[in-house]
Amino acid sequence: MSCPKSAVPRRAAALLAAAVTAGVFCAADAAARTYPFGPRTRSVNDLGNQYVPFHAHLWDLLHGRAHGGLLINWQSGFGASFLPDLGTYLSSPFALLVAVFPRDRIDLAVYAVTVLKTAAAAAAMAWLLLRLRPGRWWAAGLLAASYALCGWTLTAGSYNPMWLDGLLALPLLCLVGEWTLTGRRPLLGVLVVAGAWTANFYTAYMATLAAGLVLLVRLWLSGLGRRQRLTAAVRAAGTVALGVGLAAPLVAVVWSGTRHAHPGRVLHFRPVPTEDLLARFLPTTYSFGTPAVYVGTTTLLLALALPFHRAVPRRERAGWTVLAAAVTLSLQWGPTHLLWHAFATPQGSPYRQTFVLCALLVIAAWHALAYGPPGPRALAAAGALFALLAAAASGSALTDHPFTLLVAPAAAAGGLAGLALLGRTRAEDRTGTGSRTRSGDPHDEAPRARARVRRLAPAGLAVLLLAGTQAGETAATSAVATRLRLAHMDDYAPWGARQDRQAAAIAEADGWPRYRTDPGREQTVGNDPLLVGGEGAQYYSSLTSDVLSTTLTALGGGWTSRGRNMQSLDNAVTDAIFSVGARVHSPPDPHQRWWPDASGTPPTVTRQDVPPLVTVRPATDAHRAFGPSPYRNQELLLGARVYTVPRLTVRTGAGRQPDRSTDERPGLRVGAVPAGAPRPTITARCPAGSEVYLWAPYLSGTARLPGQPLTGRFRSDHPVTKIAAMQRLGRTPASGLLRIELSPDRTGVVPDGAVGCLDTARLHTAVRHLKATGATRVTVSDGTVRADLPAGSTGTAVVAAPRIAGWRCATGDAPARPAGSYHGLIAVPLDGTATTLTCTFHPPGLRLGTAVGGASLLTLALLGTLAALRRRRAAARTAPTTTARPRERATSPL
Repeated sequence: MSCPKSAVPRRAAALLAAAVTAGVFCAADAAARTYPFGPRTRSVNDLGNQYVPFHAHLWDLLHGRAHGGLLINWQSGFGASFLPDLGTYLSSPFALLVAVFPRDRIDLAVYAVTVLKTAAAAAAMAWLLLRLRPGRWWAAGLLAASYALCGWTLTAGSYNPMWLDGLLALPLLCLVGEWTLTGRRPLLGVLVVAGAWTANFYTAYMATLAAGLVLLVRLWLSGLGRRQRLTAAVRAAGTVALGVGLAAPLVAVVWSGTRHAHPGRVLHFRPVPTEDLLARFLPTTYSFGTPAVYVGTTTLLLALALPFHRAVPRRERAGWTVLAAAVTLSLQWGPTHLLWHAFATPQGSPYRQTFVLCALLVIAAWHALAYGPPGPRALAAAGALFALLAAAASGSALTDHPFTLLVAPAAAAGGLAGLALLGRTRAEDRTGTGSRTRSGDPHDEAPRARARVRRLAPAGLAVLLLAGTQAGETAATSAVATRLRLAHMDDYAPWGARQDRQAAAIAEADGWPRYRTDPGREQTVGNDPLLVGGEGAQYYSSLTSDVLSTTLTALGGGWTSRGRNMQSLDNAVTDAIFSVGARVHSPPDPHQRWWPDASGTPPTVTRQDVPPLVTVRPATDAHRAFGPSPYRNQELLLGARVYTVPRLTVRTGAGRQPDRSTDERPGLRVGAVPAGAPRPTITARCPAGSEVYLWAPYLSGTARLPGQPLTGRFRSDHPVTKIAAMQRLGRTPASGLLRIELSPDRTGVVPDGAVGCLDTARLHTAVRHLKATGATRVTVSDGTVRADLPAGSTGTAVVAAPRIAGWRCATGDAPARPAGSYHGLIAVPLDGTATTLTCTFHPPGLRLGTAVGGASLLTLALLGTLAALRRRRAAARTAPTTTARPRERATSPL
């Protein structure tokens, strides 16, 4: 089947853009020697902590190996709502590609998805550029590649793959705007909007705002009448509304999940200095907290030349220049900053909308090139503006990198030379220089061929110079960003021998749902249960529930990312409360280099007799509140007194009592000590043989009992990102005298009541009681927990899972009601008549989203039907009328 001639250059441009993008992206990683082309890991920050583990869980879901389903993820956070995480991290169609990779090559699968998303964004932009304005297909391909490989992609999107869906959505949504201008492809436009908002609604929201701005400029430049412009605008608004409505079932769930998520830290936007903003236009500059607006020096030169390019109509020069300048200013103004980020300042990088400006710069550059390369005057003006920009940016520390001082001038020279050479070739083509008079003499063919080669050679040289300059500076920018990012962000090793050993140990010990198997306190990433298996407290998501964070913190749990990255809690009491019957103990991850290397030590598994997932508690215990002591809070959830919390004596290395903390961290301050200096100590008395725990959430360093293995490792930098979890230190000696040696690596705090001594005999008695009165049988499916209870059970049935919003429970044949809360866990009152319990989970927002999605689908079907009827009536009115022929003629064999 043949395609229109206009589609041929678009396809060629899209293929070129995708190929250049993928090639440069991979070449840059090879130059930086990062995975999969070298020994350096690329799993920094959220890439290693969130995206790789969530894609591993998706792999398990697609292969039927996950504990849980689309509604509940039973592996993380003792039971977390999964649909919001799916809509946040995994709803892109590209994510499904991980299923074709081996499970132990999940890092490679995520890398492949990242490259494919970036290449697809380049292809979509190339198609858009040629739709906005006809031009040379190879130029559209190179400019589209500069968009896909912009600084935002190289420094932020490459380790936040979910954001790359917005990079792809923006040109697609601009194409939808083009269709609404002419009333074409209404159904496809709605589906594109729905797909963009389903893949990642956060960046799709930004891309939709950007596409709306582009459409406004196109309406202004279109020459249409006022009524036609209004009709096109209404058509575009309706398309977006229907598309977002179709995506509502997932978008509403994610939105509801954010309402119940732990709030983290509230930040206020502060614009960066102007010199830092200008510096990020240059190649090989890097900073986490500034907008990465690099789009390639040639593209920037073209955008700067647009206002001076007289071949471009004045309205187009004004429209695209003003739009790019306005969006640049909007990056630095508080109200527009909030508008771009859906009225909430991000807790991480504050310039997540930067890809929008990169797209507008590329569109401006395309208009400067599609009308013919800029002339000498326009290029001179662009070069002067670039020199002023570079001079102003020289005041920023971001330009002090030696690569910047080398690459930026070379890229500017290469871009200007290539554009000048291209402009000269175009001028010769217009004037006919080098052409010869056509004649029929065959002897003239050779001279004409030589003349054609001489004419095309400069053009080919210009293309090679432009492409080489773009590829070289972009690869250098990516490599520099990769290395600088590794220098100041947390990073994590790809799947290797450590994960193999952990996964094997967990698989052998797993007994879900009879009991949970915790991957261990010494975590590899923030989502170990998703990556290596098991079911534990560990969970890191932007949607970590507030009830999980507050409950585990009250029990002595630790966290990072301001309470959204919950850690495992190696504690016998909490293991009993949450039915953790097996626990993996691994050495500290040698990749992190926080603690002495013990990588040769294999993981071990300890087992513990624990109650079932559903237990029965006295109704009176549900009304007591948590207090300041995590030991007493654990006892409250357990239902038995098992700890001795002794009085403490804290001394500095010099034997003096430390000063008391004056901030929000109550306790005694202990400072870091040099190597070989006397250490601070904690002394107390406890029953002999009891298990010793230390709760010091604001301590960073180690704590140990003399003569016992080091297990007390604490990492805290409160109030920045993290607090330390309670740690098991060992056994109380026969004398009952405890002496805990501290080795702080920074100033920390020892709180009052920091030491707890566990009577394991009392704990075993409490566990036996909970087993005797608890459920006799428990079954767990995706979002349903069913339990058989002993006859005559009264009090409160407690499910060992956080009471996140959406749980409804019923006893016997009674109707389901919203579940109650037993100190943060799912609770159901019992009256002694029911012997069964059923709890089901319905994600908040799903019903509303389904209703909106259904209404949008119905509206779309109705509009499609009406349009089909109108087309049929119009066809009937315009069909020519014919006179019926005589029957004899109609049946004639002739």
